[in-house]
Amino acid sequence: MAALARATDRTENVGSAEVRTTTEMPATGPVSMNGTYSWGHGLAFDVEMDTKAVRMQQVHAAAKTRMVFVDGAYYYEVDPQPSGPLKGKHWMRIDASAVFGDKGAQAFQGSSGAGSPAASMRALKYASNVDDLGKETVDGQSTTHYRAVVDKAHMGKFKDAYGDRNNAFGSMTGGSESITMDIWVGGKDLPVRMKQRFGSAVVTMDFEKFGATAAIKAPPAAQTGDVTEQLKKSAARQQG
Repeated sequence: MAALARATDRTENVGSAEVRTTTEMPATGPVSMNGTYSWGHGLAFDVEMDTKAVRMQQVHAAAKTRMVFVDGAYYYEVDPQPSGPLKGKHWMRIDASAVFGDKGAQAFQGSSGAGSPAASMRALKYASNVDDLGKETVDGQSTTHYRAVVDKAHMGKFKDAYGDRNNAFGSMTGGSESITMDIWVGGKDLPVRMKQRFGSAVVTMDFEKFGATAAIKAPPAAQTGDVTEQLKKSAARQQG
């Protein structure tokens, strides 16, 4: 559809946005994240979320926890711990490979990486069918609602990240044989809302403002403790 092609090009060109995101999974329930997403040079985001909802009260006392994803790694704001890898540290680092596996983590790299709004829009061209569900008002804006299903054979990098039942994400969602995408496109040929279903996971993104966002950078290495290997070993024990 021409309207979706225009929206895909515009989304790719703006490169960043302020976004409200809600992720729902059976194991965690809904988790809301508000902040900045960037996708010009690979997926990156800088968001705040409810500490209790992400079960981080043991390492962070504040009601809200900041999370940064950049250069293929997650960084969680934590309180300095008395011992272990987070001793005296303010940030906890987890490489994406601990969540999505080595191949899945590589899918997020580069300007064509999975996970970004632009990548989701690009995936629509591989959908077996795209339905125009008509006009709807979303966040006070007049939009056109489209729905598409991308099967596993055409998921591309999404398959590496979300379709593997053996990685941590797949074990929580059951893996994904297809992606169902609902996209509401506004008058400026940009998405107003995007909802994606990966297995039993549902991710909804509401776009507040596009472009002109601050650059996203990793926290200082001296303030960061890496727990990637501990998580990988723990996951291996659970699967073994």
